[in-house]
Amino acid sequence: MDTALEQHFNLIASYVALAIECGAVFVVAFGALQAMAALLKAIANGQATGLEGRQIWLRFATWILLGLEFALAADILRTAVAPTWDDISKLAVIATIRTMLNYFLAKDIMAFDKGQEAGSQGSAI
Repeated sequence: MDTALEQHFNLIASYVALAIECGAVFVVAFGALQAMAALLKAIANGQATGLEGRQIWLRFATWILLGLEFALAADILRTAVAPTWDDISKLAVIATIRTMLNYFLAKDIMAFDKGQEAGSQGSAI
């Protein structure tokens, strides 16, 4: 009885994790399409400057951060049901790598935002 219930729960968790992974793919794909469209528009308008490219990157990086969070959630969910030590060690490595990516990407985004604020305040004076 317990193993049958565990198998059903594992199956449900796998489907939910798959749905979350699909969400991660959708989020990153949407961000990539948005970034490509913005880049093509900037090139067509003759506004393809470093600052415009950085703003496009900032928007795309935000979508990537969200996609990484979705992917990490799916990995956690897959490991939550009757994990083995091998599963836990793999999750630890994956979570560490994704957390580091998130940290450094968020740090770059905040640095760019601060630079934007300083630039807009300097031009207002």
